[in-house]
Amino acid sequence: MTTGNASAGRPAAGISTFKGQERALRADRLGTGGLLLSVLAATAPLMVVAGVMPTTFAVMGIVGQPLLFVVLGLVLVLFSVGYAEMSRHVHNAGAFYAYISRGLGGTAGAGAALVALVAYNALQIGIYGIFGFEVSGLIAKYADAEVSWWIPALVALLIVGALGWLKIDINARVLGVLLVIEVIMVVIFDFAAIGDPASEGLSLHAFNPDTLTGAGVGTALCFCIAAFLGFEQAPVYAEETSRPHILVPRVMFFAVAGVAVFFAVSSWALTVAAGPAKVVGVAQKESAGMLFTLTDDRLGSTFTDILHILFVTGMFAALLSFHNVVARYTFAMGREGLLPSTFGRTTGSTGAPGTGSLLQTAVAAVIVIVFAIADDKPVGDPTASVLHLFTWFGNIGALGVILLMAAASVSVIVFFVRRGAAGVQAWRLGTSALAAVALLVIAGYTVKDFDVLVGSGPDSALSWVLPGTVLLALVVGLLQGLFLRARAPERHARIGLGNEAFQLDKAAQETA
Repeated sequence: MTTGNASAGRPAAGISTFKGQERALRADRLGTGGLLLSVLAATAPLMVVAGVMPTTFAVMGIVGQPLLFVVLGLVLVLFSVGYAEMSRHVHNAGAFYAYISRGLGGTAGAGAALVALVAYNALQIGIYGIFGFEVSGLIAKYADAEVSWWIPALVALLIVGALGWLKIDINARVLGVLLVIEVIMVVIFDFAAIGDPASEGLSLHAFNPDTLTGAGVGTALCFCIAAFLGFEQAPVYAEETSRPHILVPRVMFFAVAGVAVFFAVSSWALTVAAGPAKVVGVAQKESAGMLFTLTDDRLGSTFTDILHILFVTGMFAALLSFHNVVARYTFAMGREGLLPSTFGRTTGSTGAPGTGSLLQTAVAAVIVIVFAIADDKPVGDPTASVLHLFTWFGNIGALGVILLMAAASVSVIVFFVRRGAAGVQAWRLGTSALAAVALLVIAGYTVKDFDVLVGSGPDSALSWVLPGTVLLALVVGLLQGLFLRARAPERHARIGLGNEAFQLDKAAQETA
């Protein structure tokens, strides 16, 4: 039985109330290209190649990072099989929590909703730290002026907030242009590295399973899976596409397969350019400057300067992409009573979730300002911006999304079993089960090695306080769900329904 048809984007037939119209996202805004670009922008490919990959080489000492991307790509394809099938049945801007609600019930959905809100906010806000630091560095290099990291961070925050009020197709064009340019630049480096390898030549040693031995593999998985985050956002935009049952699954598979291949090849190119035997040492010496050092040697200083600028614009694209996702989760939660109803409204002129956008901007501004006030280091020191804001919040967000993916995989199984479709969907249920197990293992390593991920000591309170944020969000969300089930069962029953809830409102009014 296909459910969720009423939430395909425009208000369902017969819903003509002002309330119904203002609480429906505008359909037909995104096609395959726009949706794909909006999703891929969140992966920030240049930020991963220039930041995540050198960090993983340096901290974990794992040469086989390219093979890890292949392995994780396979795990996420397994996840996508069931997740994509679920997207054919449920079209809701609340994506994760809507799916979990349909499979595991409204209480679990309420818990997932708050985890998603915290996780995606953390991912978005954390990027302001590294964005501000990099822009500050560019200003110091090219304008010979000292600017604290939080100034460009707050400027970007205002621009992102303004763009969040615009039509999603305009946002997709901005994201698309930035994404395509930075991907082209990374591909140019890949070819340059292959054409001019280090002394070991075109070695495939990085794909040797023997390179994935040692205590650092589990933590390296945590670093690398964070690079994929973004592909799972496609269902968030389902209501704003014309054919969500076709476009969303298509984009998800394009995204996860493309990201896996792109990152595997690019991380291999880094090992070829530095040499498999030397790549860890080079990464430890150069840190986030590794890619730029390698491009400077092969493609010249002008190319490297352009790459530095695109590094910043790529982060801006990720900021905007995650902002759009948070705004839509906020909208979905407001529409269904998990947040005040004012957040479940769209702006009349653009159809964007304006109040959700404002909330995300306000939360981000408060946190950036708090970190700016607490920063007592000289200008140019990365402690507050990168080592704290970016690293702490990025890993909180990554843990939250990994747990959401695992829960969504379980909910896919329960959803189809309860509807008597276990036989028809058997192979999809099997892939969802495998994905759930793999994701829970990765989540376990993430919690276990959180002190390594955030650079604190094993005895630091941060190793349990930061991941505890995700647990706290889950507990608070579950308590809210239990409260609604006891005190407002009608609202509880509609968690995850999206626009279908308005059909129920209409039916209730007609029978009253």
